[in-house]
Amino acid sequence: MSDPRAIQKKVCMLGGFSVGKTSLVKRFVTGQFSEKYHTTIGVKIDQKSLCVDATEMLLVLWDVYGEDDFQKVRASYLQGSAGYLLVIDGTREDTLEVAHQLRALAIQSMGPVPYALVINKSDLREAWQVDPEMYKDLASNACLVLETSAKTGEGVELAFAELAKQLLNG
Repeated sequence: MSDPRAIQKKVCMLGGFSVGKTSLVKRFVTGQFSEKYHTTIGVKIDQKSLCVDATEMLLVLWDVYGEDDFQKVRASYLQGSAGYLLVIDGTREDTLEVAHQLRALAIQSMGPVPYALVINKSDLREAWQVDPEMYKDLASNACLVLETSAKTGEGVELAFAELAKQLLNG
């Protein structure tokens, strides 16, 4: 049960189809990872309380379906967000273009809110198709750029905690 006095912040998970948004949320909220792939339909909302600089914060996590050639993320899902995680799949270069499109939509819908750029699937590093030079423009305005693995848990807590800190101090 969360503290009713906790500061609530809506955070959206944005990224292409199958980049690991749902797995990152599940790892953060429950500490678990599943090898089974489940397509997100619409939006799945989770929440987790954390303490940021001695302040109780409730992150309301909107796991928005992955954007691809067949479906575009609705701007209405983003409204009211205090920040977002922009997720790229390190093993798929094509997720960079989707990230650029979603970044533009986020700016249009939310304005200049804090975001963390997350390059997911670091456990598959030998199969990576992206390098820092390829996403430096996305990284330039991010409050944090981090390699993560929902499978191993690497960087997951840090990504959410650092974004929460920016939301509190921003």
